[in-house]
Amino acid sequence: QVQLVESGGGLVQAGGSLRLSCAASGRTFSSYVMGWFRQAPGKEREFVGTISVSGRTTRYADSVTGRFTISRDNAKNTVLLQMNTLKPDDTAIYYCAASSSAVLPMSRYQYDYWGQGTQVTVSS
Repeated sequence: QVQLVESGGGLVQAGGSLRLSCAASGRTFSSYVMGWFRQAPGKEREFVGTISVSGRTTRYADSVTGRFTISRDNAKNTVLLQMNTLKPDDTAIYYCAASSSAVLPMSRYQYDYWGQGTQVTVSS
C-alpha cells in the first residue's frame, strides 16, 4: 500500500511557475508508475502526466506539453511536477496518484492510490 501527500500548491500570476511535490510512504514506491491529475470546479478529473518506475519515460497531456515536467526520486520516495508558464486554465486541485500498471496509463481508473490534492490558482 502507498500513501501519498501533495504539497507546493498556491497562488501564482499567469506566466509564473510552481513546483508540486508528492511524498510517498511505503517501501514499494519504486515499483509504481506515478501520475498527476487535476480537477477544476465543475469539471472531470483530467490527466496531466505520468512517469515510469525508472523515471526515464514520461507522458503528458497535450495541454501541458512543453510547460510541465514530471520527475521522481525513488531514493526519497518523491515525485515532482514542475509547472512553468502557468495559465489561468491551469487552475485546479492537483492530485498525485500511483499505478501498478505495466504501462503509462492516462486513465484515472488505472490508478490505485491517490493523495488528497493541493490547490493551484493562477491569476490573470
